[in-house]
Amino acid sequence: MPKPSSQYLLEFEKPLYELEEKLNEMRAFNAAEADVDLSAEIAELEARVAELRTSIYRNLTRWQRVQIARHPLRPYTLDYIEALTDGFVELHGDRLFGDDPAIVGGFGTFLGKRFGYRDRTVLVVGHQKGRDTKSRKYRRFGMPNPEGYRKALRLMRLAAKFGKPIVCLLDTPGAFPGIEAEERGQAEAIARNLFEMARLPVPIVVVVIGEGASGGALGIGVGDRILMLENAWYSVISPESCSSILWRSWDYKEEAARALKLTASDLMAVGLIDQIVPEPVGGAHHDPETTFRNTGEAIARALGELEPIPPADLLDARLAKFDAMGRFEEAPPPQIQAEPT
Repeated sequence: MPKPSSQYLLEFEKPLYELEEKLNEMRAFNAAEADVDLSAEIAELEARVAELRTSIYRNLTRWQRVQIARHPLRPYTLDYIEALTDGFVELHGDRLFGDDPAIVGGFGTFLGKRFGYRDRTVLVVGHQKGRDTKSRKYRRFGMPNPEGYRKALRLMRLAAKFGKPIVCLLDTPGAFPGIEAEERGQAEAIARNLFEMARLPVPIVVVVIGEGASGGALGIGVGDRILMLENAWYSVISPESCSSILWRSWDYKEEAARALKLTASDLMAVGLIDQIVPEPVGGAHHDPETTFRNTGEAIARALGELEPIPPADLLDARLAKFDAMGRFEEAPPPQIQAEPT
């Protein structure tokens, strides 16, 4: 993966970057000049940098977390597969129309021993974005066509046939909105996946690793455990699209993000996810190895809890989990007073 640089700075990170640049210049000067000792000044500036970093990343707005989730250097599905599995074999095609590179899937050995659990063969399915213009165009920025969802379902059925757990990694701005996707049955493909995933008799662990937008994410998002990285977002609609519908402009995307309550802590509070996976300070792209370790440990723990459960009980619990989502109250019927005779 590429290393973070000033080229990819987010707007709210610029004050921290400028202070870090001054600190690096002071360190270099102190090392080059033997007769100058700036140790006290360097220590003071280091404390200011640490204080500013903590202040920024502990008080992120919802829109700032959306920006971090979209960072171009953030780890993608194939990065997690490389870090957490061994012997991964990617499988292609839906056997109906073609292959969709916006969704990748295949079998590999999940390296659970690293986290105190056993190694096991799993199916990994996830959205895959691109790193450069060519790969982004090839993978359509991680926006699947119907054949992507049908490929995912084909592989999930194969995993169920052989009794292998499923790990789904969500990271998409939404299902592909092109007319060809609608012609090939985009809505039906997503709906079919929801229906079939609810009935697969093997453990399913879902991890929102970046963006989780609308049915594009939910199409591979039905599981027994829903995990979510600290700076990921998960919502029925993106902030920009919500803004364009409500205010007829994208200028209100920050207000939309605030109203949607799409962050991990928001969703944890209402019981839509089961666990928040912590990220390094600054986001997953600042320390991918720590992110992989935290995510791998959370997946291993979830699989360890789910695998001993009998399939029938697993399915009952999965349905109950999703049935319980959403809350409502019924108003009492109005009292109708009899008219005086």
